Amino acid sequence: MSSIVLSDVRKRYAGGPEILHGIDMAIDPGEFIVIVGPSGCGKSTLLRLIAGLESCSQGDIVIDGKRANDMAPQDRDIAMIFQNYALYPHMSVRENIAFGLELRGIPKAERNRRAQEVARTLQLYPYLDRKPGVLSGGQRQRVAMGRAMARNSSTFLMDEPLSNLDNALRVAMRTEIKQLHRQLGATIIYVTHDQTEALSLADRVAVLKDGHLLQFDTPEAIYDRPANTFVASFLGSPAINFVDGEKTEGLENGTSVIAGFRPEALVAHDAEPAGPSWPARLLLSEMTGAEAILHCDTAVGRLTLAVPRKTMPNDPSQFWIGYQHTDALLFDRTTGDAMANNAR
Repeated sequence: MSSIVLSDVRKRYAGGPEILHGIDMAIDPGEFIVIVGPSGCGKSTLLRLIAGLESCSQGDIVIDGKRANDMAPQDRDIAMIFQNYALYPHMSVRENIAFGLELRGIPKAERNRRAQEVARTLQLYPYLDRKPGVLSGGQRQRVAMGRAMARNSSTFLMDEPLSNLDNALRVAMRTEIKQLHRQLGATIIYVTHDQTEALSLADRVAVLKDGHLLQFDTPEAIYDRPANTFVASFLGSPAINFVDGEKTEGLENGTSVIAGFRPEALVAHDAEPAGPSWPARLLLSEMTGAEAILHCDTAVGRLTLAVPRKTMPNDPSQFWIGYQHTDALLFDRTTGDAMANNAR
């Protein structure tokens, strides 16, 4: 397990603009960190800097107390797993898993022992002598993970490892990766644009936008106390609702704020409730199992609710959406930054 500290890390390519702007992060040994953000925000670049595949323009990367800026990638005790698996098609699963060990000069008997041990852990043992071309996407991803595991690295860097899998396989592989983390105890830094992966896998989440680190905290804190409107809207499905503070009863300084309501915080009522509410008309409903997603037209704009199916309105043409002002996340209308009274 490695500790990794980034201090004022910046990246600029020759003749171009700065891509990463003063990233500060302190990662504890054995943590599962997920870096999330939209395409082009600098996620993969940051991962490559940690791996040593690219160099910082400014700032320091410290691994286990040692400045790693000038340290070669092979000396950082880091294994990297890419989204395209990077497997050798002419090699068997056994040979792919053991390839990194062969490069390090590990004797064949030890290479074979480690490959078999890793294959058992990843449920790949029956496929050791098969080529990657006959494996499923999930099995190929596990082979890529196995190659990293065989090296006994203290840190794993994963760059969009599940993006090439279908939804069912992504869900299954998320579970496997989480279980592997518990089993190995290694430090994992995982890059994705998928908010579900971020919230379900991470001990802490780093949210990047345009090369800036907007928030670095637990999934619960980021969801419940987002630092600004971007973080609030990027994480959460269905997305958060933003309402003009002037049109939201019970808010202090309503004229200077934007109020954010998570879809599950809003309630559909057949009759006008005693508390604050908005009249609404149903535009579309989506059944997701025990829950329904309601897309509604209201006087304050389009709102989305996530409600138990049993509580759907009887008359979709006229009902009320109730809320509690204590459920509102408040943001400065000018800057988009969270206001102090969100901390609860």
